[in-house]
Amino acid sequence: MGRYKNKRKKREAFEDHSYWQSYSDMMAALLLIFIIIIAITLAIYKKKTTDLDNTKAELETTKEQLETTREEIEKSNEELANSLLELQEAYDQAAMTDEELQEAYQKIAETQNNLNSAYLEIADAQAELATTKTELQSIVGIKTDLIGELQSAFNNSKMEVDAQTGSITFSSDVLFAYNDEELTEDSEKTLAEVIPKYIQVLLQDAYIDNISEIIIEGHTDTDGTYEYNMELSYARAKAVADFCLDSDNGLSEEQIEQLQKILTVNGKSYSDPVYVKDADGNDTDEIDMESSRRVEIKFRLKEDEMIEKIQEVLN
Repeated sequence: MGRYKNKRKKREAFEDHSYWQSYSDMMAALLLIFIIIIAITLAIYKKKTTDLDNTKAELETTKEQLETTREEIEKSNEELANSLLELQEAYDQAAMTDEELQEAYQKIAETQNNLNSAYLEIADAQAELATTKTELQSIVGIKTDLIGELQSAFNNSKMEVDAQTGSITFSSDVLFAYNDEELTEDSEKTLAEVIPKYIQVLLQDAYIDNISEIIIEGHTDTDGTYEYNMELSYARAKAVADFCLDSDNGLSEEQIEQLQKILTVNGKSYSDPVYVKDADGNDTDEIDMESSRRVEIKFRLKEDEMIEKIQEVLN
């Protein structure tokens, strides 16, 4: 308490002599905040632009397919024109019997039906393409916004949010003792700083209706049997889940109730190891044992299934 009083006295002593200096510091801070906001906005914009470019590339492929269909229709038009010429020649020669004329008309009718069907297919494809484009842009926008907000929440933290999936990863060596499944005291402090911040972003009204599940996954290295590591990885993931569901650790009772409806706990054993990277950043055949021991927290959107269906349509 004495130390705070000394600080207050010093502050009062300097306030009379450093008014303009404080004002300049305040303006510099506001400028720094403005620059940070612009940087975050540009990062989100760049991410959205990349996703939309990918969408445009897929749409371009579909357009090429439609162009191929149009060429086939033009070929059918040529065949129809040839049939009409043949019919005209037959009339001019006045040698075609009624039966032959009926067959010629039937061919023309079949060709016209084929053309009508082709035009209908093009119309359906164009309508489906427009719907797909709108849905894809909406889905990409939601996921991009969510990941961007998560990155902003951890902007001044050592915890990194994956720019592609929005997941966060804890090293098991940080959370647990070797081959142990109980959280250490230090790890509980780490989780208390990270978990509420991450979960609260996902449970916001703007995103909760779009989230299918929040997943906590445990992973191990390749030491020991698969079965043993399966039990260990699941137990570690469950320990983190139990921490999340404890109201003493930062989440409200209402948030815990929401989380319980969509929380999934998985143990992956050593089925998804992390590999050592070479100088170019590519995976090698050597397993990174330390990095493989980890607990990941990630989310899955309800629209992820829709994205898969849309990709099938575009392909």
